[in-house]
Amino acid sequence: MIYASSTFRNANFLQARIKEIDSATPVSPHLTDTFHRRHNYLRISLTERCNLRCFYCMPSEGVELSPDGKLLTNNEILRLATLFVKSGVTKIRLTGGEPTVRKGITDIISHLNSLRLHGLKSIGMTSNGLALHRRLPQLIENGLTHLNLSLDTLDPFKFELITRRRGHDAVLRALEVALTSPLQSVKLNVVVIKGLNDSEVLDFVEMTKNESLSVRFIEFMPFTGNKWDKKKMVESSELLRRIQERHPNVQRAPDELNDTAKSWTIPGYKGNFGFISSMSDHFCGSCNRLRLTADGQIKVCLFDATEVSLRDKLRMGVSDEDLLETIGRAVTGKKEKHAGMEDIDVVTNRPMILIGGHGTPGGPIRAPSAQFSWPLLSSTPRQQPQNLGVRAYSSSNRLTHIDEHGHASMVDVSDKQPTKRTATATGRIFIPEIAYNLITTSYPLEGVDQPSTPGNKALEKVRRKGDVLTVAQLAAIMGAKQTPNLIPLCHPLTLSKIDAHLKAETLELKHSNNKDTRPRYCITCTATVSCEGKTGVEMEALTATSVGLLTVWDMLKAVAGKEMTIGEIMVTHKSGGRSGDFDRPN
Repeated sequence: MIYASSTFRNANFLQARIKEIDSATPVSPHLTDTFHRRHNYLRISLTERCNLRCFYCMPSEGVELSPDGKLLTNNEILRLATLFVKSGVTKIRLTGGEPTVRKGITDIISHLNSLRLHGLKSIGMTSNGLALHRRLPQLIENGLTHLNLSLDTLDPFKFELITRRRGHDAVLRALEVALTSPLQSVKLNVVVIKGLNDSEVLDFVEMTKNESLSVRFIEFMPFTGNKWDKKKMVESSELLRRIQERHPNVQRAPDELNDTAKSWTIPGYKGNFGFISSMSDHFCGSCNRLRLTADGQIKVCLFDATEVSLRDKLRMGVSDEDLLETIGRAVTGKKEKHAGMEDIDVVTNRPMILIGGHGTPGGPIRAPSAQFSWPLLSSTPRQQPQNLGVRAYSSSNRLTHIDEHGHASMVDVSDKQPTKRTATATGRIFIPEIAYNLITTSYPLEGVDQPSTPGNKALEKVRRKGDVLTVAQLAAIMGAKQTPNLIPLCHPLTLSKIDAHLKAETLELKHSNNKDTRPRYCITCTATVSCEGKTGVEMEALTATSVGLLTVWDMLKAVAGKEMTIGEIMVTHKSGGRSGDFDRPN
């Protein structure tokens, strides 16, 4: 059995459901469009930022983020949310970017929860789950009722290709916590791309066997910069056919009012699965959604580039009545349906990450098929954007300690979880033979007179400073502890262990004739630093090595100051953290 458009688009059925909603909750005329659709569902984007770098969601040349002053403040978000709820909105969903990176999200949910007195029934959130599993219980306690997690693959390798980050395990942990929580609904959003993850559809369906989980397969949709191609899209009808081949007893399940997904269930399975067919079988006739972007624009359709600024009205000091009039004009302009898949505006409409709606219809536009070129692996030089102002979240490398305005900024690690981290750094100071001999030979016996020559006086000056390698070792340990005081944007960390070792070495260097060799003398410093923290200790290891070598310089400068060189300082090993382990080849 393959479902057809007529199954879902029965006009009488849609009208009956719309009337059912209308009779349950009165909706202001300002939220009713010219096709009698009443909008009681508001999606609020809390941020344009994300802690993943999925190339399906943002153009390859990056996106220009709104300056902080252009984004809605918490108070502005709550004022607009209150106005919408008092006008008939019963469901609010928080989106991004990634909403959990918004500072104060816990307080935002708590204040939204107070709007239940005015008719709000549901507070949902769509998240990539990367930093969610420890925060979720508190968000639920503050009022979160529904959660959508975005996960397009069960393969950690594919996950890293799609997102340009590690974190597959973290998303699965968030899902586990969600499924054992008192949330009213847990959904998993999967955008299906031909040749990339469509072979995993049956695996996702099996996840609904023992869990009250709803898996939603989303058709790949076009947005600015995501290189959409109809050939990469797998229609929902084709996916259903594949599932029916494995499970011929699959049955239609009842849908929620105005739900974008058409749900199915397998007898004996606790959960269900569904399809969001925005391209092959659009659901515009029953659309009840409005979107509020992070910079305060109202969008009445995901695929319509038209936007109306509520932020500007707020900051002009207008009344709620004036705001409602502005909202009403935007809603009245909503079209009967969006353009066909080949005609959707991907030039003037925003990229998905700047709209808000991660993981929803038109949500996470996932990675291109493996048969197409991967932007991550492409060696073709990327074209630079014409606007050379604020440029962030590019797939190319960027400075992590520079914010979107070009100012120095400490990296925010508040969402990271403490893990065991270790780093090792090495470096060398090359010294002349006289200094090498001074370090490696015994001190002269006390009371034995030495000839009073300039050379002997310099040697004595060095000896008075003490054991060179021991003093440098202590300096290296102290240097690691002082890293945040020396490097302005380093986080202060509680270090659990510091090992520093210095060793005198003789390197045999070949002459240009490749036959004769000549010795070159050096001191090698190796420092290993460990901690249990939210960020790595590479800088501490590098600082320890550098300070140790500088101390050797200081102690030997009386006899070798003009001949010494310091170099080859590098991280040779690190472990822990999201970026994984690293060992530099010899």
